[in-house]
Amino acid sequence: MRLDNLNCIRCGLCLAVCPTYREVLSETASPRGRAFLARKGLEGELALSPNLIEQMYACFDCLACNDICPVGIHPADLAVDVRRVQEQIQPAAWKEALFGGLIPKPRRMEFATLPLRLYEQLGIRRLTYSLGLPRLVPKQVRDLDAMLPHLPQRPLRQVLPKVIEADDESRYRVGFFLGCAQSLIFADESAATVRVLSRNGCTVIAPPETVCCGMPALGYGRSDLVREQAQHNIALFEQAQVEVIVTDCATCGSTLKEYGHLLADDNKWAARAAVFSAKVQDVSEFLMSIPLEKPQGRVESRVTYHDPCHLRRGQGVWQQPRALLQMIDGLEFVELPEADWCCGSAGSQLITHYETSLKVLKRKTDNIASTQADYVASGCPGCQMQLSLSVRRRVLEVQVVHPIALLDRAYNKESIVAIDYGRIAKHIAKSPKSETRPDVISAVANDLCRLEEGD
Repeated sequence: MRLDNLNCIRCGLCLAVCPTYREVLSETASPRGRAFLARKGLEGELALSPNLIEQMYACFDCLACNDICPVGIHPADLAVDVRRVQEQIQPAAWKEALFGGLIPKPRRMEFATLPLRLYEQLGIRRLTYSLGLPRLVPKQVRDLDAMLPHLPQRPLRQVLPKVIEADDESRYRVGFFLGCAQSLIFADESAATVRVLSRNGCTVIAPPETVCCGMPALGYGRSDLVREQAQHNIALFEQAQVEVIVTDCATCGSTLKEYGHLLADDNKWAARAAVFSAKVQDVSEFLMSIPLEKPQGRVESRVTYHDPCHLRRGQGVWQQPRALLQMIDGLEFVELPEADWCCGSAGSQLITHYETSLKVLKRKTDNIASTQADYVASGCPGCQMQLSLSVRRRVLEVQVVHPIALLDRAYNKESIVAIDYGRIAKHIAKSPKSETRPDVISAVANDLCRLEEGD
């Protein structure tokens, strides 16, 4: 823990950017208030009581206060540090079971989430909605269900090959870090990530033995478990001998880039962790650093973009996803007001601080609605689920997607166009010469593409 984090000058700039303070308007719910409570608690003037610890867990860890502080105080980091101290003093058995025995065990996670996949695949979810049964359950349970996207039949970890060759000449050897949520919930989007990488000259190495990045355990004060998971992942990707490690999850990327810091005091692992973290890049960050093939297909829609906190502030990546989206022909990009304002997810806040999470989400929903976008893109599974809840609660005609999914769709449009031209050529071969004009061929092809857009 950095002791200079306790030296807050109480200027109050952080109050203007804190999502919880803006909703509660209570000093104890502000970064400045939490820094004061943390200092008094660590100096022994206040007991680390349940009320004090609750304020630390009420922090969304969106990092906005870290960015704006004029003297370099990191109130968000301080809140997480106090959680860790409290866990060392009064360890909770359930955290060991959850963050040590379940989440970092991929097979156990797949088994634990099997009921959710059956709920989706057997049509039970659709039936409950058609019968109006969700109205009979508590609002929080209803919202937790609404935030779930369409679930894959099988986790991606079970079907993704360990090595995916580049489509043409291989120019990069890329490790792909498949996150827990990406495998279990957003399998289609991570599969799209692998396709896009492969198309752009990457031989992709996706070790199935990858375990959780460690963020859930870190957020709940179990940094000891994070260190174990970090060591496992570092050793795994060392064996893969990759040039870069790509992830399509903002939370994973932010945590993986911190391995060097987390293990800096470990003589055996410090240097290895620093090398590992230096290789980690968000998928948009990596793609915009290489000669990225511009898709020839069109996506005729309007899109806006929400900045995940742990991508924009945690990694300093915000221009690249926008640039990637703006490469797609037909896609109208409109900037989201307060795009970097937290959506209220923060991992588990919809479970632990339901009302505050929804209040913060309302602000985000208002901004999304103002853009009149067809898509809202975001590169974080937690944000995507929270935004899905947002548009369903407001009944907005908006789809929530990962930016890479739109790029992959544009690439796929190219093959559709090629197939359509092939059909046109066959038709023209049997048609009068008057029908073979280039403008007619182009018009028909464009019509077919527009029909495909409407599917």
